[in-house]
Amino acid sequence: MTIRGQSVGEAHSLRDVIEFLRVAGLDENVVRADDPDLIEWRGGGPADWPEEQV
Repeated sequence: MTIRGQSVGEAHSLRDVIEFLRVAGLDENVVRADDPDLIEWRGGGPADWPEEQV
């Protein structure tokens, strides 16, 4: 996952994505995982992970 041009790690669940956003100082209550203006998904998207990983 890349935030503001810097690699921050590999996300394996939507929970990972939310944690990376939080650590980067982005408000996970405001940023939506399905907002294409903020998040560019490659090879899938937030709906591709099983519910139990959220």
